[in-house]
Parts: sequence; structure tokens; C-alpha cells
Amino acid sequence: MDQIIRLHTSDNVVVAKDDIAPGTVISQEAVTARVAIAQGHKVATQAIAKGEAIYKYAQIIGFASRIIEPGDHVHSHNMAIKVFDRKYDFCTAIKDTKFIAKNKQATFRGFMRDCGRVGTRNYIGILSTVNCSATVINQIAAAFDRPDGLAEFKHIDGVVAFPHGTGCGIQAGGEGHQNLQRVLAGFARHPNFAGILIVGLGCEVNQLERLMSDMDLRPHDMLQTMTIQETGGARNTAAEGIERVKYMLPEANKARREVVSASYLMLALQCGGSDGYSGITANPALGAAADMLVRNGGTAILSETPEIYGAEHLLIARAQSRTVAEKLIERIAWWEDYTARNGGEMDNNPAPGNKAGGLTTILEKALGSAAKGGTTNLMDVYRYAEPITEKGFVFMDSPGYDPASVTGQVASGANIICFTTGRGSVFGFKPAPSIKLATNSALYESMGGDMDINCGPIVDGDVTIAQMGQEIFTRILAIASGEYSKSEDMGMGSNEFVPWQIGATM
Repeated sequence: MDQIIRLHTSDNVVVAKDDIAPGTVISQEAVTARVAIAQGHKVATQAIAKGEAIYKYAQIIGFASRIIEPGDHVHSHNMAIKVFDRKYDFCTAIKDTKFIAKNKQATFRGFMRDCGRVGTRNYIGILSTVNCSATVINQIAAAFDRPDGLAEFKHIDGVVAFPHGTGCGIQAGGEGHQNLQRVLAGFARHPNFAGILIVGLGCEVNQLERLMSDMDLRPHDMLQTMTIQETGGARNTAAEGIERVKYMLPEANKARREVVSASYLMLALQCGGSDGYSGITANPALGAAADMLVRNGGTAILSETPEIYGAEHLLIARAQSRTVAEKLIERIAWWEDYTARNGGEMDNNPAPGNKAGGLTTILEKALGSAAKGGTTNLMDVYRYAEPITEKGFVFMDSPGYDPASVTGQVASGANIICFTTGRGSVFGFKPAPSIKLATNSALYESMGGDMDINCGPIVDGDVTIAQMGQEIFTRILAIASGEYSKSEDMGMGSNEFVPWQIGATM
């Protein structure tokens, strides 16, 4: 039986397919395991001197911190990272994308909005400018959770509140304030909402009037605003808010799904709870699905800047222009400075669960993470929650923290999410459906109620990455058309709204 996975002929480590006991002869590599090697972890196939580079995916993932013998377990105890030159070959890997003719593009059933964008769900959203109005917006939404709350409105997916923990005690006009403004404006315009109510307190830094002005938002029947102080307190505001949502319901209920091109899909690419299989199965399979979406005229959004650190040179080579590449380099430099001035470091990842699953350094994790982006050209780079206007494969700057990252992607326009996991994330995110991809069959079997797709058969050779990519793409179209994902079945997605906070809280 195959005991290991060799990812490239030039690698000096391989990955264990199953647990390997000490003394086991790994026949494919003609080495003997010197210690126990857990599933998904790395085994040295040759002697590696102290300080010598360790290769996986034909890329450097770290350096030996002590002498490593053939058959050794390669992990945190004998591998570390250090600064080394990563050559940026600007735009050398760009290639023509084989777009599918418009009359042959894949389709799904979505909600066409007046703005020209298409929703995959039909919600009414309630936004808060500040944490002080969080309880009030929750009370407004709760009025429609009753069994009879939306009984007359069968074409509305729900009324959802989006409370958060910021909006005051921040620098007015600073980076954190700008992030929050872009997030709220992105949600206010999102095609998965038929109507929006924004509720403020009245005295916060994130002033409602300034938000509307700065973000060029104009109130109308389906975009309404109010503040607690002007409305006469929390109780009055909750009551008034309920009436305003009731006013929106009949109009929102008029929406009907219609057949539209897959070019209207904006797919958020995410991973969380990654393991040693993430970069071998689910991530490249999602990359194959992202390529299919791009060829059909759609948009795929890669994010989590700290989690592509060490693999950014691969994206720079795919950038459609030097200008696009320089945008990504500027974001990498910003993160290096940001972590340094906050007493952190870019190798804060992988997390303990990632390491238990076989990942050792951020360089290794980044190579697997970047695989979600497929193989097409990098068309543009965006700041956090900035509206995405370019079609194709793009990058949006964000933290690696999943809720904050997806909040930005959805604010930027993503109307569906694919989320890969090897350890077992149960992530959901209203208003966009979240499709979870298991990297290994054991996870899929143990958490089948949470996982939508099992990418584990790739390891066993039962399916190819391309075949799994097609399965993922087909499921994306089905769920975009109204089929519920596992997280939606569980009612998840109401608590993951986390705008990225930057700067001092004062």
C-alpha cells in the first residue's frame, strides 16, 4: 500500500497518508521511519544538514534547526523559518484564460437586483453603527424569529441583525474607522439583501450621517436609518425598527429567482482549521473550481494576507501587470510593519490545531492556502472590504482570522463562500451561504453533519483534483440557486460578523 504522498520530485520530505509506526519501511522512498509519524505529517527522505532548506511543493517551507536523518519526523522540533530572499518574477506566469462563450456559460437561479448585481439569498439586514445599538438591532430581528414572524413572506430567507463590538473609542477617519465604514456600506449595498435598516446610538465616533455621506449612501424605502437618541430611547427604537422592517417585507417578498449566468457569482475562498492535507486535497480542488468560475466570467476572491505570506511570489508571477503585483507587495510590507509595531511576527501561524494536523511553518501553510486561488491571472488587489469591480481571480487584504476575513469579502461583494477545513471548522456566514470542504475522509465521517463535500478521496486516488473541482463547482451553482448548505441547515451564520479592528481603542 502507498504509505506516503510525494508532492514533487525535488522535495526532501514526503507526507504520511496514514499513521506510520516506528521501524516501518517506507518502500517508495527506501527509508525506515525512525519514530512514529502521524497522518498528514512530514517524513524526511534524505539527510538534511542543520540550516539547510526543507522543500515541499518544490518550495522552501523552512530550515532544519538541527541535523535531520532520513526517516525522521520533520516538524516544529527540528524545523524553523528564517528570513531568506524570495525572488519576485513579476508577471512571468501570466497566460491567456480560456473563457467560455457567454451563450454557453454555466447558470444558476438568483435574485436580480436593480443595481445589476445578483443575490444568492433574499434577506433583510439590520446594521449597527456602534456596539451601543447592538441590543436594539437584535431585538428588532428577534421579532421576526417567531413561528409567525415571516409566515406570510415565503420568498424572504430571514431578517438578520449584524451587531459588532466597535464603532466608538476609535480614531475618527483612521484605518479602523475606514474599515468599518466600508464594511457597513458593503453590506448596505449587498445583493443578498432586499432591504437594510441601519441603527445608531447618536453620539458615537462612527456617526450615521458621516457614514452615509462618506460612503455615498442615500436613504430610500428599502434603506432606512435611525438613531436611538433621536427616536426616544431603546424601547421606542426597537418598536419603530420593527415597524420599519414590516414596511419592507411586502416589497422584499416580491423577489423571485431567475436563471442567470454564473458570471454574477463572487466566490469567497477561505480555509480554517487547516491540516497537512489542506494543500493536497481541498485547497487545490477549490482552486480548480475557482478556475472554472473565472472561465465562466465570475469572480474568485482570495484573502487572509498573513496566510499567503511566503507564497506571495507565486501570486506576483501571476499578476496581470506590474501595478497589480506592487499592490500585493505593498500589503505584505504593511503587514510586516503592522505585526512588528504590535509586538507580533508573521510566523504567528500555524495555530496549535494546524500543527497537530501536520503544518509546521507559515511558509508551508501559505503554499497550501494560496492553492485555493487556482491558476488564472491575478487581476487586481483590493483593500479590506473595498468594492470589487474586476472580474476573474482577485485578492482582498484581510487578517487570517476567518470571521474578520469573510466579513470583508462579503462586504466587497462575495455572494457565496467555500471554506476548506482539515480539523473541523463549523463556519457559517449570513447573508452568504458557506460551503464547507473536508480535506480528509476521517473528518467527513466524524463531522458529516457539518461538511458539505469530502475531498479526502483525492488522497486515495479515487478522484482527481480536476474531478473534485467539478463537483465543487456544481455544488456552488446548486447552493447559489437556493439549496441550503450544511451550516444553513444548522442555522449558523448570525454571529460571525466581525469587522476588522485596527488601531488603538481609546
